[in-house]
Order: sequence, then C-alpha cells, then structure tokens
Amino acid sequence: MPDLDDICNQIRQVFDQKTALRDQALSKARELTRHASLSIRAVHREDHAEADLELDTCKRLAEELKTSLAPHPDLYFAGYTQDALKEHVEAHLTVALIRGNQLPTPEDLGAEPAAYLNGLTETLGELRRRCLDLLRPGYSAEVERLLAAMDDVFTQLVTMDYPDAITDGLRRRTDLARGIIERTRADITVAFRQSELEAALSKLSKQLDDPA
Repeated sequence: MPDLDDICNQIRQVFDQKTALRDQALSKARELTRHASLSIRAVHREDHAEADLELDTCKRLAEELKTSLAPHPDLYFAGYTQDALKEHVEAHLTVALIRGNQLPTPEDLGAEPAAYLNGLTETLGELRRRCLDLLRPGYSAEVERLLAAMDDVFTQLVTMDYPDAITDGLRRRTDLARGIIERTRADITVAFRQSELEAALSKLSKQLDDPA
C-alpha cells in the first residue's frame, strides 16, 4: 500500500521533529527549574547580587522556552513546561516579597494565569522559611511584615474559586497554604511572647541589682 507508506512516513517525520523538540524543552525546563531554585537560595542567604543574576538567567530561559514552543501549544501546555514556568514565577515573586518590592505581573514573567497563581502560592512556604530564619536569634519586627504579605497573598488566592481544569490544582495548594500561614503565625506569637518575657526578666533583674 504505497499511499499508506507515504502517509506513515510523513507522520513519522512529524513525530521525529516533535520528539526532538520535546527533548529540548525538557532539558530547558530542568535548567529553568534549577536556576529558579538557585535564586531563591541566594535571597535566603541575602546574596542579592547572585539572586539577581539567577533571576536574569531564569527570565532568559523562560523566554527561550516559550518562543521555541509557540508553534506547539500541546508541548507548551504540557505539565513539565508549565511546572518550570511556575518555578520561574515562584523565584521572582519570592525575591520581590522578601525584599518588599513591587510584584512582577504575569505579563512581566511571560507566565499563564494558572502558572502565576500556583507560583504565588508556592512563595508562602519560602516566606515561612524566611520568617523562621529571622526568628532564630529572637523576635524580629520584619516577620510581621512578611506575615502580613502572606495574609495578603492568601486573601487573594481564596477568591479564585474556579475549576481545577482552569487553575491547574490551585485550590489544593491554597488549602495547604492556610496551614503554612497559621503555623507561621503561631511561631511568631511564641517568639514575641518569649521576647516580652526576656525583656521583663531583664528589667526585673536590673531592679533587683539596683534597688535604689
């Protein structure tokens, strides 16, 4: 069947091209995820220059990934691509929130709305980590700002009452975020009370040492 041979040969060529493009996209997605992780690690270390370098790399890789997959929406909307773009969003938003900077928009980051919101949700875990780092030496007023930011994020997330097929599982992540925020609030409260107690004991000790 010569006609069928020709048809199948053409299909094989299409599949060969798409498989090669998929492999390239997977490699690029892994690289993007790695640099996103490095940028978050850098900002936790307060190495802001390194964080900025990694974010620049993330933005370049995200743009390359989007451009290469533009003619292939099935690959662009595949899980591995959107997951990598979610990590890209998380990195940029985490750095902005920790620094107290204005948040980049989905358009700024070249991200789909669902990837943006899921990346935003993931920042809450990183903000909790930042709070715990700040609380390690004792209570810090900075954690109150971070907690307020976490509350602001959560307030917006709970209004996104749309099907999972639209939001890519946002509701489940939002439910998990509630617990993250409440645990962080409890940790901050304990640290604050401990700080107050230590201050009161220190004041009492000074009064006892100097009764006059």
